[in-house]
Amino acid sequence: MQVLTISDVYFPRVNGVSTSIQTFRADLLELGHQCTLVAPAYPGLRGGEDDVIRIASRSVPRDPEDRLLSRAGLRAQLPRLRERGYDVIHIQTPFAAHYAGVELGQRLGLPLVESYHTYFEHYLHHYLPVLPRRLAAWLARRFTLSQCQQVQAVISPSRQMADALRGYGVTTPITVLPTGLPPERFQPGNGARFRVSQGISASRPTILFVGRVAHEKNIDFLFRMLLDLRKRIPSVLLIVAGEGPALPHCRAMVDSLALGGNVMFKGYMDRARELPDCYRAADAFVFASRTETQGLVLLEAMAQGTPVVSTAMMGTIDVLADRRGAVVVPEEEGPFAEAVARLLLDPVRRAELSAGALLAAEAWSSRNMASRLVDLYREVSGDGAAVQLLAGLGMPDEPPGITAPAVASARAVREAGL
Repeated sequence: MQVLTISDVYFPRVNGVSTSIQTFRADLLELGHQCTLVAPAYPGLRGGEDDVIRIASRSVPRDPEDRLLSRAGLRAQLPRLRERGYDVIHIQTPFAAHYAGVELGQRLGLPLVESYHTYFEHYLHHYLPVLPRRLAAWLARRFTLSQCQQVQAVISPSRQMADALRGYGVTTPITVLPTGLPPERFQPGNGARFRVSQGISASRPTILFVGRVAHEKNIDFLFRMLLDLRKRIPSVLLIVAGEGPALPHCRAMVDSLALGGNVMFKGYMDRARELPDCYRAADAFVFASRTETQGLVLLEAMAQGTPVVSTAMMGTIDVLADRRGAVVVPEEEGPFAEAVARLLLDPVRRAELSAGALLAAEAWSSRNMASRLVDLYREVSGDGAAVQLLAGLGMPDEPPGITAPAVASARAVREAGL
């Protein structure tokens, strides 16, 4: 099949969406399919990539890591895209890429599939703080409903997110399809090498968070939990690996809690070598996000045999369902700290969970997930009657089908790059 994927984000921007796109594209290619990706150009990015079309972009207010695609640049690619004879368009993000994908679907006569990666209801208020929280959640639901109704199939990475979308009133068919783990994620990292490179003693109890440093990741909770954990294990070290808009806030919080000697901010790492080493170096992986639609980092940690201590909300429920390799705890600092302390102080239990983590991760093969995605593409592209050409929709300044108050806020969301 010939697949056209369009996204507002891709590497070098590191996040779950970029990882998901990269993983599925690699497996689609191995299965004999072609997948062209349309993604933003980033400042300083050099060198071409196979079947990746980079579009001019501009920075996003309040979130300088992200970019807004140029609509003119997208439209300029239309003749080139028409020549390829695509079977389906896969939209990965709900911003400029969504409206571009809808317009391309209209002009090329192609069905649309859209992945819903982010639980905006629990996300939007962090980036539009002037709006009351309840209004922001309502707007996120309306915004999501409008967009999901404009495509022929929606992909949700978890059952919980699919249920939430149906609760919004989405009637478009929803397929639950997580991002799988590629084979290289199971290549053992070298934890000793990482500890030496970072000056961490081989005997120091170390816990790890990997992910975007953003407010919705609930990293504040981990710092408060660490205060309690430090009373039990004074030398404990928490590594925060990642970057994002909440990094200044997190650094300030660590200073205010006098946790500087127990927290290391590592930033982004090379995924091929340094990140596996970092996972392997940790005695436990800790996680408390409330908005995760899947929780890829949990799987990555388990693929390195690193036990997980986590809350179970949204998509993490599926990942942690059988409890192999993980301890599931409530979002309460005391019980969470106690669970981590028990694990750090019990090497036999850690070894048992490490073995279980590897077995649990093996169930999430990326190749199997890609095969299921191809089945969905074939189903959607094979039904000509399902291709709904949205006449006159184009790439509007205002998302259609929502109320006037939501229109103004949706425009603000798009202008903010959310």
